[in-house]
Amino acid sequence: MRSANPIPKQKEDEEEEEEEEEGEEERNEEQSMASSDVFVAAARKCLRVGKKRFSATVSLNLATQVLAVDLGLKPALLYDSNTASAEQVQQYLNSLQAAQLVSKSLQTLVISENSLIVNPSLTIANLEALLLRRTVTVVDVCHSLEQPAITELQWGAIRDMIQALLAHIRQFGQHSAMRNVPHRIEKRHCETWNLCTLFGILLGYPSTYWFDQSRSFENCLAMSPLVVTKAVASWQGGDSGVEGHRCCLYSFSTPEMLQADTQSVMASWTTQLQERFQQQKVLSGLSVTRSTVTLPSVAL
Repeated sequence: MRSANPIPKQKEDEEEEEEEEEGEEERNEEQSMASSDVFVAAARKCLRVGKKRFSATVSLNLATQVLAVDLGLKPALLYDSNTASAEQVQQYLNSLQAAQLVSKSLQTLVISENSLIVNPSLTIANLEALLLRRTVTVVDVCHSLEQPAITELQWGAIRDMIQALLAHIRQFGQHSAMRNVPHRIEKRHCETWNLCTLFGILLGYPSTYWFDQSRSFENCLAMSPLVVTKAVASWQGGDSGVEGHRCCLYSFSTPEMLQADTQSVMASWTTQLQERFQQQKVLSGLSVTRSTVTLPSVAL
């Protein structure tokens, strides 16, 4: 005897598929919420200095930055959320790796007491490309200059600095047993390095500043219009708080008067970032904006 309201086999299959999809979405949402909680908990536990603990916003900003490094959207991040030690930063990274939230290839690199979380393979590739093709524009901002200028004169010193850094990073990579401790470059190796120039390169900027630090740490950027480029993205997730969280992945400046000279390298950098962004699904809503500012003083 037939049922009074028979359900076609196709409809049954469709309903089952819908239920499976809903279940998968719920699992993804739970996983996303759990991940964000782990990131926040790890930051609060490992990076605390004194009695002040990390806010959820600061924790999620840091998490998004670390994910961007892990995804290859940026080669490194300079840790400046607070004064946590390199060992604390490494402990934070270890906890994320143990929870399988980021890959075990990420490393903590310490240069002159500055802690960076580094994607070694991308960093090496970027540094090698710089040596081969000079993919980064160097802007001389010495205090003695009337205005900033693109320079080639310092390339020899920059090349030596990059080659030395490459040797250190490759050496660290050969010791897998040392991955769970910060990799420190001894002061005697880096005391003559121009860290302003180096960090611009390490952080993946298309242009970086240089000044003669043996004479002065001042610069000629005061009251000079600067074009500030920012790349912002959202961390995807089922939890509305995470999904709507916007984080700045990049923020750097170039002198407005040099825009014509830096246009090509800026366009190449933007295209490359957009292409890499399309190859991942963790972050969304990439936005690259530019605005002009003029400041009475500029600290580098």
